[in-house]
Amino acid sequence: MPHTVLLAEDDRAIRHALERALTLEGYRVTAVADGVEALAQAHTATPDVLVLDVMMPGIDGLQVCRVLRAEGDRTPILMLTALVETQDRIAGLDAGADDYVVKPFDVEEVFARLRALLRRTGQTETGAAADVPKQEPEQADERMLEAAGLRMDPQARRAWRGERELELTRTEFELLELLVRNAGIVLDHATIYDKIWGYDFGPGSKNLAVYVGYLRRKLDQPGAPPLIHTVRGVGYVLRAD
Repeated sequence: MPHTVLLAEDDRAIRHALERALTLEGYRVTAVADGVEALAQAHTATPDVLVLDVMMPGIDGLQVCRVLRAEGDRTPILMLTALVETQDRIAGLDAGADDYVVKPFDVEEVFARLRALLRRTGQTETGAAADVPKQEPEQADERMLEAAGLRMDPQARRAWRGERELELTRTEFELLELLVRNAGIVLDHATIYDKIWGYDFGPGSKNLAVYVGYLRRKLDQPGAPPLIHTVRGVGYVLRAD
């Protein structure tokens, strides 16, 4: 069965072009022009993935995202945005989005990000689970991960720093899990992109930096050392200094 996509984009030309491209790529697409229609369609039949434009009249993409997440809907969401500032991107992540593409975009990048989101939510063509980075067989029954004062339960998808439980999005959890599993080891950008997104968006992408920054805001606490360290020109490492 083809994957289903709910596309909400108020720009008619972009909506039609993206709907046509997604259809040719093999997706079954429902395209709407605003957030009200998007919520109505999402409540009628849950798609495999949503593609939401941030700036739409009336109910915008961020509001659609917040409503669905408040209702407990965990369908992966890819945001389309013309806003390039880091704070604007963080607003999308804070609303519950899983990823974003900045306009103007290459349609191949949209395809790549959708494939990555579907893999991570277990919706592959083979039906194999893909919620977390792949583990070796001997790790499959591992219940808890611990490093640098952090504890993680991969099966329950819960994480704590000390006694404080962390409220993490799907992507934040996967990124933190990757760092915890490799605590003390510097992971380069290409490796992280491959493990988390399944695609390297190139040296100009700020996607990883935004997620790391957002994860740091949730991890850091007054009087405690930072846990995620930047190794300039290389990548990131988790350690308690």
